[in-house]
Amino acid sequence: QVQLVESGGGLVQAGGSLRLSCAASGRTFSDYVMGWFRQAPGKEREFVATISRSGDNTFYAGSVKGRFTISRDNGKSTVYLQMNSLKPEDTAVYYCAARIATYRGTYSYTERSYDTWGQGTQVNVSS
Repeated sequence: QVQLVESGGGLVQAGGSLRLSCAASGRTFSDYVMGWFRQAPGKEREFVATISRSGDNTFYAGSVKGRFTISRDNGKSTVYLQMNSLKPEDTAVYYCAARIATYRGTYSYTERSYDTWGQGTQVNVSS
């Protein structure tokens, strides 16, 4: 099973940018569909973005589409989330998640389909 460690969170002003990283170890990274989720205080965890094994296919939540970009570097076993034009409502703990997939073009926005999670990284956006 793969292990995941997120980094890159912090405090940023509204309109600013952050790039989150999620480093994987333990198994072949390119076997995994990857996703980013987030959980704001007092709210349930929600889907943010997902990327296929190959990196060719991505999908975003409507609230972040056009502002966030998910990407991956299979050679470095890392998935990224570039976050631009941040808003106070983006404040949350951000988690990366992984699931094995047979097909290279598959992605998933369903939380329960993921079986491996990182510990999370805090993102705070001030107004």
